[in-house]
Amino acid sequence: MTSEPALKSDKAAGRGKGPPKSARRRSREFALQGLYEWLLSGDAEGANGGAIEAHIRETEGFARADEGHFVGVLQGAMRHAPDLRMHIEPHLDRPIAELSPVEHGVLLIGTYELLHHPEIPYRVVINESVELTKSYGGTDGFRYVNGVLDKVAAELRAPEVAAARAR
Repeated sequence: MTSEPALKSDKAAGRGKGPPKSARRRSREFALQGLYEWLLSGDAEGANGGAIEAHIRETEGFARADEGHFVGVLQGAMRHAPDLRMHIEPHLDRPIAELSPVEHGVLLIGTYELLHHPEIPYRVVINESVELTKSYGGTDGFRYVNGVLDKVAAELRAPEVAAARAR
């Protein structure tokens, strides 16, 4: 297993400005760290998922995260990654293997939440994914994630998206 991924941002390290992070947002950040580690490990089968989860649980600040959401998103995104990628890939302008691990991980999280958490409005899923990418991704990665997830949401939550666009 690798050491803790280098996914610290000024905001994540507590040096950013703005309102305090919700427990749900923290759970997404920790899930992204776990997915980042998983993607870099090349463990397509998820055999190291339990070890990655245990490692992330030891991270400073984990106690303030929504533990149930963290476990569901991390384990669900790893377990359902092939299916999630089938929804993501048609909306990419390059092979999924060419995405940065941060963009790839955020897209897995966002698509997982769109599919498996209908109680979370699609706009919230997209916004949270954009914020994760702004904190941890490349300069314009958040725009790319926004565009891809907007198309994925239109596919997976067509009635909700249509209703929101009709307003």
